[in-house]
Amino acid sequence: METEILLQRCRRGDELAWEALVRRYQGRIFALAYHYLRDREEARDVAQETFVRIYRGLESFEASGSFTAWAVRVARNCALDRIRHLKARLAPTPLDDETEARVECGQAPDEPAQESERRDLIERALDRMTAINREMILLKEIQGLKQQEIADLLSIPLGTVKARTNRARLELARWVLDLDPSYGA
Repeated sequence: METEILLQRCRRGDELAWEALVRRYQGRIFALAYHYLRDREEARDVAQETFVRIYRGLESFEASGSFTAWAVRVARNCALDRIRHLKARLAPTPLDDETEARVECGQAPDEPAQESERRDLIERALDRMTAINREMILLKEIQGLKQQEIADLLSIPLGTVKARTNRARLELARWVLDLDPSYGA
């Protein structure tokens, strides 16, 4: 079912439509929160808070915009609020928690070992990136937002988004090669 139809039904109080909307976006919202917080329990709390805010703001959401971009903005704001509340960066979670988080975000538990190793390498590279560049990769490559949506979300010019996206990709590539010089060979 199209997101717009779900939104219309949610605005009319259809609980099944709300449940379908949450199911459709819960993995994406959790993954975003987890990338910011690096803690599974905190990410779950932020995801829950995100859906509470989305529900409360359904009437004010303009159908002309992208619901995905709006939901990502709400989730990002919730994550940043939680980080400010905690007043400290959280340490990365143990490997078991990361693996569980990936499974919850849609990664199959029986994925090929090579794919799992590739994901682990990219996660380690992301952990070493600057915060600005990591956020650009997260929003553009992982969340799939368009550059204009990122510009609107971060309140920066489109040209800045393009430049930061390019720099972020280069930094990610450098870290991947530093961590595994044989990657891509």
